[in-house]
Amino acid sequence: MSLLADLVAIDSVNPSLVAGGAGEAGVVGCLEAFFRKAGIDTVRDEVAPGRPNLVAVVEGRRPGPTLVYCGHTDTVGVEGMAQPFVPVPRDGRLYGRGTGDMKGGLAAACGAAARTAGRGLARGRLVVAAVVDEEFASLGAEAFVREWRADAAVVLEPTDLRVAIAHKGFVLAEILTTGRAAHGSRPDEGRDAIFRMGRVLAALEQHGRALEAGTPHPRLGVPSVHASTVHGGREWSTYPARCLLQLERRTLPGETADAVMAAFERLLAVLRSDDGEFEAETRLVMARAAYEIDERAEIVQALLGVAAGSAGARGRDAHGPVGLTFWTDAAILGGAGIPSVIFGPVGGGYHSTEEWVDLGSVETTEAALVTLAGRYLEGETA
Repeated sequence: MSLLADLVAIDSVNPSLVAGGAGEAGVVGCLEAFFRKAGIDTVRDEVAPGRPNLVAVVEGRRPGPTLVYCGHTDTVGVEGMAQPFVPVPRDGRLYGRGTGDMKGGLAAACGAAARTAGRGLARGRLVVAAVVDEEFASLGAEAFVREWRADAAVVLEPTDLRVAIAHKGFVLAEILTTGRAAHGSRPDEGRDAIFRMGRVLAALEQHGRALEAGTPHPRLGVPSVHASTVHGGREWSTYPARCLLQLERRTLPGETADAVMAAFERLLAVLRSDDGEFEAETRLVMARAAYEIDERAEIVQALLGVAAGSAGARGRDAHGPVGLTFWTDAAILGGAGIPSVIFGPVGGGYHSTEEWVDLGSVETTEAALVTLAGRYLEGETA
């Protein structure tokens, strides 16, 4: 697929993740040229300086529902990769940064839009939303839902050709323990902030075990918490005055950031009550809600039916729709009132030094999206 290779060859590392990252403008220029050649109108929306969303619209001949195919244009960093922007085909796969996450799905959506426009759309509107910043704060998806309304959406993250209807959320938080700096030979004067953080870590580990022992969600399993980074201390012979922990809590549908932070605060309150000199505080850095859509929703049933009839895709099989452990922009679209499902190609090595996507599955994804547009927008039957 030439479009996919072209997209992978463009550096679109998220500058909010990696200082000096190229951002998404190059990818948007490539997509604009693709849609122009296909005769499809596009709209640019500068979400942040040099970081535009691109929205492509295939209008039907008569009014009808609006269906969105959504994909993000940014990637994570490339540290440790020798040639991250050289797309390498091998054994039916394409290797390179962003192949699976998620330029493969984005290319499939664009190809499906071009094919739909080429044959003509009798009713409704098909929208391709190529959004920025999903790998950090999802500024692109948030900007899109402020300006656009739709009846349903498919987010093209890699799902191994399964129809996904739920995913976990996350809370990013910090905990700061405070001590007192003093010479390492003066224990009567010093208070060790790192030792105090050790107590926090032990309490968090117990908290995590309690979460894992709870009743699992049928598609998402149990929530979790883990320590991400710890920073503390100044030099060998000085008692550390501060220690900062960054942690991540993965959440299930129905769990709120307020409830998660309240649990962290209760944990610290217990430690304070055990030691009158214990000082610590916690703050919320970022939170994204978990997501779930009813399996009976129209878009879910339509995509399950399409996947069941697509070679290689898996729709109405014995396992049914699935949940995802990772977060996606479906939560933002769904939160704005757009019923959303997640569906995309087979891949692996996401965020690692050897990322890939299965090329046959990209073609299967594109074919499924063409069929879905016909069924959902025009009422075509198999």
